Amino acid sequence: MSLAIITSIVSAVGFSCFLKFLYYFSFISWHPIGFVKKWDLTIAPFTAWLLLGLVLFLLFLLLYIVLQYAWRVPAFFTSFIIGLAFAFLAEWVIYDLPAEKESFKKLSIPFIVVTITVCRFVIETAQFHYYSRKFAHRNKLMYKNTMIK
Repeated sequence: MSLAIITSIVSAVGFSCFLKFLYYFSFISWHPIGFVKKWDLTIAPFTAWLLLGLVLFLLFLLLYIVLQYAWRVPAFFTSFIIGLAFAFLAEWVIYDLPAEKESFKKLSIPFIVVTITVCRFVIETAQFHYYSRKFAHRNKLMYKNTMIK
């Protein structure tokens, strides 16, 4: 469980930094902590980033726990599908876009790429550690460690 927590923390911090980077260089037109103004919260920007990080941490922890059992499916496919769905859903909610073909032009490709990359990191780490725990008995030596060969 500690690996899940560490992976989720690193993913949440990294994704938050990527969001700040994308906003700073105008790859996304919405502010990552714009929910503060939308919900009329009176909190400092640092606290808003911490709140965003906490939500991302919980999301990545849930993703880690659920998808570690999908170790037979390649991480590329699951991360691509889940990352793409999450990125589309997030920007559809943020922009309040209609379900039309023209709406795809407003989506940010760098945001989609970053989302898929972070999802791949989380899912591949989860599957690797689950696989290594599941088949740990195969890595045991047939003789004692004290035996000299």
